[in-house]
Amino acid sequence: MKASLRRVASLLILLPALAQATTLEQVRASNTLTLGYLADFAPFSVQDGEQASGYAIDLCRKVTEQVKADLALPDLQVRFQPVALADEITAVSSGRVNLLCTPTVATLERRKQVSFSVPVYTAGVTAVVRRDAPGALLNVLNGKQAHSGPTWRATVNRGLANQTFAVVAGGVTEQWVRRQLQMLGVIATVVAVESNDAGFAAVVHGQADAFFSERMLLKNLLARHAEAEAGALMLVERIYEYAPVSMVLPRGDEDFRLLVDSVISGMYRSGEIEQAYGVYLGGASEGARRLFKLYAVPL
Repeated sequence: MKASLRRVASLLILLPALAQATTLEQVRASNTLTLGYLADFAPFSVQDGEQASGYAIDLCRKVTEQVKADLALPDLQVRFQPVALADEITAVSSGRVNLLCTPTVATLERRKQVSFSVPVYTAGVTAVVRRDAPGALLNVLNGKQAHSGPTWRATVNRGLANQTFAVVAGGVTEQWVRRQLQMLGVIATVVAVESNDAGFAAVVHGQADAFFSERMLLKNLLARHAEAEAGALMLVERIYEYAPVSMVLPRGDEDFRLLVDSVISGMYRSGEIEQAYGVYLGGASEGARRLFKLYAVPL
């Protein structure tokens, strides 16, 4: 009993030091690497029992291999911790997870709290709508009208006004949609839902006229429901906004960031990223391959 109490006391004494330690020092001391991810973000990350799978998870597993090698910890314990979208940044800044695998946009506001890896994917915002949606809405969403002059502004208002648009609560897409409607002076309803599945369902059941999200997430949802209710829906071809997305790391931890960036850059150079695109993202376009060379940090 006394020995156990001494061990507990020793751990309590070490806690302040561990709190100030770098990520790799914490991992070495605890023999545990905790990887955060969004559980409903297919094909990037999905919950798979007590583990996780997806494009971003495969990249994180490569990071894990490098951590094991650099720290000489072949028996390193790797924990996959699901986090909520609204909590993904604080999960890293608070130290609950060492690395957020699911890629996200590196905004200036977020960089006040956390740091980011080199980009691992280029996200694009688009929308899913019903096939029988009003023609005016479809025309505007597909950008078929000229983008200048009073005629276009009137067309935008006819197409978007009094519509209901679904977005996932707390994400950068919600901010983007609200900002665009405000800039255009369009009066419409924005419904913040808890997940991509909920946004998809809102359009299926007529509770929203369009659901805005990342294009690959929407493609995945349509494919999963292709033989059911998704037959009534279609993906808008237009991409409204592009943004590189990255893994999230603790702010100011340059050694850990260097390790992660080295792994990802190596995957770009070796072609492993392109292989992962083929498995999870339907293959890499020529444009994506050009970005691979841009995103990889030179040796």
